[in-house]
Amino acid sequence: NMSTEKCFAKGSPAPGPVPKDSIRLYSMRFCPFAQRARLVLNAKGIKHDIVNINLKDKPDWFLERNPLGFVPTLETSAGEVIYESPITCEYLDEAYPENKLLPSSPFGKAQQKMMLENFAKITPYFYKIPMGRNKGEDVSGLECELKEKLAKLNEDLVNKKTKFFGGDSVTMIDYMMWPWFERLELFELKHFLNGTPELSKWTERMLEDPAVKATMHSVDTCKAFYKTYIEGKPNYDYGL
Repeated sequence: NMSTEKCFAKGSPAPGPVPKDSIRLYSMRFCPFAQRARLVLNAKGIKHDIVNINLKDKPDWFLERNPLGFVPTLETSAGEVIYESPITCEYLDEAYPENKLLPSSPFGKAQQKMMLENFAKITPYFYKIPMGRNKGEDVSGLECELKEKLAKLNEDLVNKKTKFFGGDSVTMIDYMMWPWFERLELFELKHFLNGTPELSKWTERMLEDPAVKATMHSVDTCKAFYKTYIEGKPNYDYGL
């Protein structure tokens, strides 16, 4: 229901309690961190509802649940609150054991966490480069660094000889990385994949994934939202 997707701002009434057999995700439609949790909820077929938050003008009842005011934030029917995207995603994988996304072995889990630690060092480039360009700064150094990091990811896939980062099917690490690759075109960084053929193939395979298809916005919608965001007047309900 589109009408329920509209964001809640300060002064808006608090949503009702979380139903017994469900979980609630506090989200923002265009946030890559929140998209991680949406990907996992979709991939695992978890019954959930989504409450979108106006991140510039947050409701008091949301800040009572998570004083840091981040999305994604999960709330269970028992009133438990979980936040930080890697933690929310791991929680969902443990709390709903069907369709496991993380490996069962301690080493397999550690490998995915190491990959995620490494990827967390890459995500700032996706913002720094377009923001720098907007300000007319020289971003060539940053671009070189990002190219090197993407080349390393490409090499990881070559060495693993697998279709995805955790094996031959989509696992948690792929979903954790995906939102930034989905936004390459938005950030005008798509051409960076020219020198990374395996990483390019990975992005094409990810686009076939049902959870990816279910959580995606069109590039045009993203660009229009991003423009309002850069101008300092984010339209969180853009396209509704």
